Amino acid sequence: MITMYTTAWCPDCRATKQALSALGIPFTEVDIEQDSSAAELVMQLNHGKRSVPTLVYGRHAASMSRFSIAKLKRWLQEAGLADCCPA
Repeated sequence: MITMYTTAWCPDCRATKQALSALGIPFTEVDIEQDSSAAELVMQLNHGKRSVPTLVYGRHAASMSRFSIAKLKRWLQEAGLADCCPA
């Protein structure tokens, strides 16, 4: 399952959640403002930046900041989840 690191105020987080839901892709959400260890992980994954939303699936992680559906679908393919959504 995908883990999505978010904040409550982030418009890109809302867009990513909506897109994943529309594609029927399950995810778990973790608010980095409520979980300091999650905030630290996001910073490690994003070269010191607190970039949200950050998606993690296995060894694959990417920030979806400046969200676009094309960016999300590229990451889903890279993470081996291409079967979940049409091109």
